[in-house]
Amino acid sequence: MRARTRTAHKAVVLAAVATLGAGLLAGCADDSGGSSSDDSDGGGKGKTTITLGLFGTFGFKEAGLYTEYEKLHPNITIKDTSIERNENYYPALVNHLTTGSGLMDIQAVEVSNIAEVTNTFAGKFEDLSKAPGVQKSNWLGWKWQQATAKDGTTIGLGTDIGPMAICYRTDLFKAAGLPTDRDAVSKLWTGSWDKFVQAGEKYKKKAPSGTTFMDSPGGLLNAMIGSLKKKFYDSSGNVIYKTNKNVKTAFDLTSKAAQEGLVGSQTQFQPAWNQTIANNKFAAISCPPWMLGTLKANSKPDAAGKWDVAQAPVSGNWGGSFLTVPKGGKNTTEAEKLAAWLTAPEQQAKLFAKQGSFPSAPGAYTDAAVTGAKNEMTGDAPIGTIFAQAAKSAPVQIIGPKDQIILQGLTDNGVILVTKGKSPADAWTTATKTIDNNLEK
Repeated sequence: MRARTRTAHKAVVLAAVATLGAGLLAGCADDSGGSSSDDSDGGGKGKTTITLGLFGTFGFKEAGLYTEYEKLHPNITIKDTSIERNENYYPALVNHLTTGSGLMDIQAVEVSNIAEVTNTFAGKFEDLSKAPGVQKSNWLGWKWQQATAKDGTTIGLGTDIGPMAICYRTDLFKAAGLPTDRDAVSKLWTGSWDKFVQAGEKYKKKAPSGTTFMDSPGGLLNAMIGSLKKKFYDSSGNVIYKTNKNVKTAFDLTSKAAQEGLVGSQTQFQPAWNQTIANNKFAAISCPPWMLGTLKANSKPDAAGKWDVAQAPVSGNWGGSFLTVPKGGKNTTEAEKLAAWLTAPEQQAKLFAKQGSFPSAPGAYTDAAVTGAKNEMTGDAPIGTIFAQAAKSAPVQIIGPKDQIILQGLTDNGVILVTKGKSPADAWTTATKTIDNNLEK
């Protein structure tokens, strides 16, 4: 959703999850933007309207959380505004923070941007560690720390984390002669992204007409990079993406898959890509829990139950977000209360059960809504257990201030070009030039 200070912020992106033990059970966002005051704009006379700025599909509305909160607080009306791609949402947020205008009461921040926000804009947000009902112990330690600034203030409350799996269409796998049982599917590629591409080559031999093995080159590259311990920055804050052989290996393998026609030619989270979901144009997709919400939102009704979930070749993390309360919003007091409620363990459990967002609150992991969770897209698949297993083995990663710029350059200005006929070498050159130009700005 689901990176992107000049000093690298170490994201202990799932290390603490591994210590939670076998009880760990399994999770991204929309755009809307405060001292509380009455605001009748859309809320009715005497009501306060709380606005949220989000990106992607967080699922709060879809899971009924807004309605529940409004019933508990009859004086509150909630509205959100959604921008699908974080790459479009975040620059606008930075502009609003810089100018001090146009901010929603609550603004979401993606994990790839949280290092830059805490180091550059911390003074522009409320300290949510002091908000009513907020207890540090409700969150995974590393998740809390990601949104904690150098002065000790905590500007964001964690929503979800993104342990990686592979979602696949059982009907398309069957038609292509591949196994459909999730354990057998996992064994096709256990331990190796090369094996994953090889499974794609097998799929292609008998692929149903008009389909590709995987949705997009960006989705494949993102998954591989999400499984690396070190990706774009080193522990000293130096940019290393061009010299990190593992990043280049991931780029080259994705380019190979693109040349062989194993991936679609669309950019993720764009309207044309959404349409490939609706039209059943691919058989597999890199799938953190929040992706289930994306599949649900873009699929036709007859796709329900035709998906299943297998383990990824190598465990990784993709996404995870935070809710912040800008000081420049209109209703900071009420916004703090809502942000705390939406990210409480009970609500995180409900969100996972209905939308697939994996909780960042360990208190949710024993909740029946998590342990017994099913998703209509994946039928009887025990998604709580599946994503928990992925979370426990995912690597610790370093998050840098410009991770988003680097990743977007490698995907949207890099591997996608190979599907258009550009050579992998030329695509790498274009991507690195684009990235370096953007890093210099």
